[in-house]
Amino acid sequence: MNTRFPFWKSLLGTAIALLAPFAHAESNEIRIAQQYGVSYLPTLIMENQKLVEKYAKAAGLNDVKVTWLQFAGANVMNDALLSGSLDIASAGAPPAITLWAKTKGDVKLVAAMNSMPNLLNTRNPNVKSIRDLTEKDKIAVPAVKVGFQPVLLQMAAAKEFGEANVFKLDPLTVSLAHPDALIALTSGKGEINAHFAAPPFAQSELKTPGVHTILNSYDVLGGPATFNVLYGTKKFHDANPKLYGAFIKAFQEATDIINRDKHAAAQTYLKLSNSKTDTLEDTLLILNDPQVIYTLAPQNITKYSDFLFKIGTIKQKPANWKELFFPEVHNLAGS
Repeated sequence: MNTRFPFWKSLLGTAIALLAPFAHAESNEIRIAQQYGVSYLPTLIMENQKLVEKYAKAAGLNDVKVTWLQFAGANVMNDALLSGSLDIASAGAPPAITLWAKTKGDVKLVAAMNSMPNLLNTRNPNVKSIRDLTEKDKIAVPAVKVGFQPVLLQMAAAKEFGEANVFKLDPLTVSLAHPDALIALTSGKGEINAHFAAPPFAQSELKTPGVHTILNSYDVLGGPATFNVLYGTKKFHDANPKLYGAFIKAFQEATDIINRDKHAAAQTYLKLSNSKTDTLEDTLLILNDPQVIYTLAPQNITKYSDFLFKIGTIKQKPANWKELFFPEVHNLAGS
């Protein structure tokens, strides 16, 4: 009688049992990116209060390293996400949706961050609307072509000049981080004489005599809509359910902190952002604006995907907002 087979079968079973915990071990690090401005206040709070670490520990994950990175625009952030050097990105909804389509769903949205209007400001006294812009005008945006603001300019151009001229304003855009764009616009020097700005940079610019607004993103979108979102790879999501869950819980708590006490949230922003131009009063005005909403639930986000599909930027159109997002937020009242 051959007794070797049962022996080797038993040995193999023992080996599999011993190796199983290692095969499913989660990452001990999460790398998260943020940009500039009060719209990224939830991530600033998460970093400062170590909320991801808090929920990771509660989930049984000890010694998790949380690395925070700061980028000026979505183009570099998207490259980092695709290269595997970043786990969670944060940017405007259009670049996230573009990456979702490009990767055929291997990149998905984690949650909405906020809804808030962006303002196109200029110091050119001859420009009263986008119809008055010429090749002499240069518009600063965080990332040309792929960012939130360039897509809003395309939407505005299609609305104002017709769909055949959807890219009419693209040649006027220049990549520049919001803080640098504010300085360039308000200095009165250099070629940058306009800036499609997010809060609080847009509001700070309007304090400078001669700077005025010619376009509000909400006017283009027909009302409130999601501005920033969080997004990441399916690979990271699927391989790290506990760490991913800890991130979601941390983000929800940071959002709740803002909504619970706007005054304290404004003080926190000024402290953590090291802003030299914003005051507590200015920041409170932004946070108390009824058009400014911090929420994980997306708002009218398919307006972006419908437009991007219509003009050919993306080749895949989501059936609904849930197709864009990981399932952890499907229970929210999104649109």
